[in-house]
Amino acid sequence: MSESIENAVLSILKLIGEDPNREGLLKTPHRVSKAYEFLTKGYREDIERIVNNAVFHEECNEMVVVRNIEFYSLCEHHMLPFFGKCHVAYLPKGKIIGLSKIPRIVDAFSRRLQVQERLTNQIAQTMEDLLQPYGVAVIMEGKHLCMMMRGVEKQNSFVTSSAMLGDFRTERATRMELLNLIQTQG
Repeated sequence: MSESIENAVLSILKLIGEDPNREGLLKTPHRVSKAYEFLTKGYREDIERIVNNAVFHEECNEMVVVRNIEFYSLCEHHMLPFFGKCHVAYLPKGKIIGLSKIPRIVDAFSRRLQVQERLTNQIAQTMEDLLQPYGVAVIMEGKHLCMMMRGVEKQNSFVTSSAMLGDFRTERATRMELLNLIQTQG
């Protein structure tokens, strides 16, 4: 894969009018290949290996929220970055997950060519599948370079997407409690 990406980058450099033999560009094809390998590692991630049996039987009757999880992804339409914060909440029904696994799940789906809407739903559905909780909520807030530096060129645009499953969808009070917790500073 690496050599193919390097050859493609070499072609792109030539097509945009650059000299790939220029000192500053000599290692660019290799660097870009390594960058894309990292930025798309989510395709090679296995959720079961990430979770690594860190789902525990525990009676917990309160909402669990992990907020402000940084995410970085690539827009599948332009292959430009989008990034921001992700908030994940669930209402346990006899099972909890190791807290560090939640950001790892976010990363596994973020490190693919994505649209924010699908990314939000994939994280929510994975939490639902792993825990079968009373409810799952995922809210993502992202800045998209495809909107900021090309096309519409709106640097202050922020995209918010949400996936509400179970009680977060059906119970207004539960949803409002989550939204209040997310807005809390700190």
